[in-house]
Amino acid sequence: MSTAPLLEARGLSKIFSVKPQGRAFARRRPFRAVDDVSVSLGAGRVTAVVGESGSGKSVLARMLARTVEPSEGELFVEGAKIDPRERRDLAYTAAVQLVLQDPFASINPVHPIRHVLERPLKIHGNEPSLVPGLAKELLERVALTPGESYLDRFPHELSGGQLQRVSIARALSVRPKVLLADEPISMLDVSVRLGVLNLLRDLCDNEQLAVLYITHDIASARYIADDVLVMYAGQVVESANGTTVVDRPRHPYTQLLVSSVPDPGQGDRPRMQAPSATAFPEVGCRFAPRCPLANEQCRAEVPTLVEVEPSHHVRCWRVEEASVLLTSRDSQKGGGETT
Repeated sequence: MSTAPLLEARGLSKIFSVKPQGRAFARRRPFRAVDDVSVSLGAGRVTAVVGESGSGKSVLARMLARTVEPSEGELFVEGAKIDPRERRDLAYTAAVQLVLQDPFASINPVHPIRHVLERPLKIHGNEPSLVPGLAKELLERVALTPGESYLDRFPHELSGGQLQRVSIARALSVRPKVLLADEPISMLDVSVRLGVLNLLRDLCDNEQLAVLYITHDIASARYIADDVLVMYAGQVVESANGTTVVDRPRHPYTQLLVSSVPDPGQGDRPRMQAPSATAFPEVGCRFAPRCPLANEQCRAEVPTLVEVEPSHHVRCWRVEEASVLLTSRDSQKGGGETT
């Protein structure tokens, strides 16, 4: 039995040609939206990619889905190398499915749910007489029961959470091995987010799918993910298992994300302060303009991703100082609780 990841990317990069903002006649310059990112998606595991808007998360997902052509890098499906620059075929489309952020935009509003589910079933070669029953089963697989009560409804008749479940059912219709979920709960009410996260986790555990969960919410990543990649300005700045990244963050940017998560139990806990994102520097660490620990080396040299402990990688010149800073803040937090 093969132990190769279901989907693996090595050194993926995407370079766009852009004009400087506010300069209409300026010459276009290359911009690395994703810079040398590697990710491995294994059966029965959820991998979360966390970062602010503009960090390159969605571009990465689209390169994995092969709707965006990478500028550099390699893709492997179950150990077999494929050319990411060739046009994808039905086999790849069936193996790797993308669930988009906004179900109201990704599902055609003029067709009933029956059409949304039956069309991919027919395209991918299912027996026409079996298609209606398969569509009903798909709805019940994502906890929309009884399935027949949803088939003839239109998208506007469903709630956001229900429609996102239909999106997931549509992705499952082709029996994928990999599910790429691009911020699947960000457009939903808080009350229904947990249900969608639990659905993704159950699909991963029960059907051995590999799930890539993209989010800006590091708390939800800790809840659902086995492994977490933290991205900033197109680069992976920290990676480890989900518990380690959130409970013991080593990169200053990850610490910033963790400290921004509301925690009513901590009251006015110490928070890491950093200015808002500005234009990324062309040399040195991309987080240096916002980092409270940045020095001349950070501004002059690009840090590499290094292993600071087993299976925990960090891209930072001052990772030891960042660890001391975290310990200091934890001590302040603990002191505040005892007074």
